[in-house]
Amino acid sequence: MLVFSCFCSFIEIIVLQFLLATVECDIVNLIVSFSHTHRQKNEPPLDKGFIPWLGHALEFGKDAAKFLAKMKDKHGDIFTVGSTNTCLRSSLLLKRIFSLELPSIKPTAERKWMEQHFQGLSLSTLSSSMNTHLQSLLMSDHDRCGPSEWREDGLFSFCYSLLFRAGYLTLFERRDNAAAVYKEFRKFDDLLAKLARCSLNQGKLFASSQEQLWELLSSDCLSRGSESQSWQQSYHHFLQEEGVDAEMQKRALLLQLWTTQCNAGPAAFWLLGFLLTHPEAMKAVKSEIRGLALQDTSLQHPHSNPLEAQSTPVFDSVLSETLRLTAAVMINREVVQDKILCMADGQAYHLRKGDRVCLFPFLSPQMDPEIHQEPEVFKYDRFLNEDMTVKDQFYKGDKRLKYCKTFALGKSLQFVFLLLTHLDLEMCDPDAKLPQVNPGRYGFGMLQPDRDLQVRYRLKRTQHEM
Repeated sequence: MLVFSCFCSFIEIIVLQFLLATVECDIVNLIVSFSHTHRQKNEPPLDKGFIPWLGHALEFGKDAAKFLAKMKDKHGDIFTVGSTNTCLRSSLLLKRIFSLELPSIKPTAERKWMEQHFQGLSLSTLSSSMNTHLQSLLMSDHDRCGPSEWREDGLFSFCYSLLFRAGYLTLFERRDNAAAVYKEFRKFDDLLAKLARCSLNQGKLFASSQEQLWELLSSDCLSRGSESQSWQQSYHHFLQEEGVDAEMQKRALLLQLWTTQCNAGPAAFWLLGFLLTHPEAMKAVKSEIRGLALQDTSLQHPHSNPLEAQSTPVFDSVLSETLRLTAAVMINREVVQDKILCMADGQAYHLRKGDRVCLFPFLSPQMDPEIHQEPEVFKYDRFLNEDMTVKDQFYKGDKRLKYCKTFALGKSLQFVFLLLTHLDLEMCDPDAKLPQVNPGRYGFGMLQPDRDLQVRYRLKRTQHEM
């Protein structure tokens, strides 16, 4: 198990949506953030860095995964990084980045409200609505050109735009400003990552983008044109009942917009990008899709989502492998009482009340060579058994690791299925390579590319053509 610590924690709002695995053994990455300056016995080794006060903040902010891998090689499986400005505490995240304070809301009340909307029948309704909006947007974007005419776009922009707008329409049901919200959201998300890393010099630019989104998400703006009781309206009512004032309500909506929409587009980009750059994977996925009930993919049934009722082990394996390579979340928790942390090798370390414990599963288990052979290589069948059933158990020594499929990325899989069944999609340059990741996005959920991948697409002549 890799354990390290720093004097501050990291952003944690979205990570629960995109956890790749449920771990049944002691082989995940932990970050322990100490608020104390006096060392005690049995605490992890401390690496303060060469620059007083800043510590390793600059290096961590530039490429967190590379930095943590270097620290692991230097200190072993557990260490403390002495940096006070590296990252943000979760309590500061709401106040500093989202300018949000919700002291009156009890976590149990909000969790109960969320469960009512993201489980059971409510979840099925949202999924059906999402599928309808995806198909409607996909077809409306082609109405302006001939059905057989090729269109070119960047794959990242294409995926992010369609999935964001469909998700926004599903949750907020405001049609006439979806494009404006998307444009401003992309700017806000880019600036947010820089601000969280303390590398943004243009604070006024971030504040301007934030205020523009607040206005677009205000209750007066969103209520116009809504045909029914939307998720947004229900959430707005919940905030009112909890005593949240009007100003904080629109700020809370921006937080919800970011947490629900910032990962699906990037996930779909990587999934399609790996398929386009690995022909054998694309061939296997298309073969599996052809075996599904063809009538379920028809545009005449917009509410149908064939993936809900069908077994797609190859498709699921490709998604799991994509997440393994590109989901780089960090989760932090505060130690509420003194605790002894027992390691797999028998050593024990002292964690004190007030320390911050963070998970960073990207280095291990996701990229651990003792768990996955050639972890840096995309293998579409890595999560398949020889009999073509889903493989969900891996081992490190005699320790077992179990991967669990979650619904969090269902709309990304749904989106890719829709594209493969309705579009001819190919790279503009057949020899193009998948872009590298933007190292500044480690810790924010799904990674983003450092550039786009140019593709061209058109509607299939028939919907059953694969």
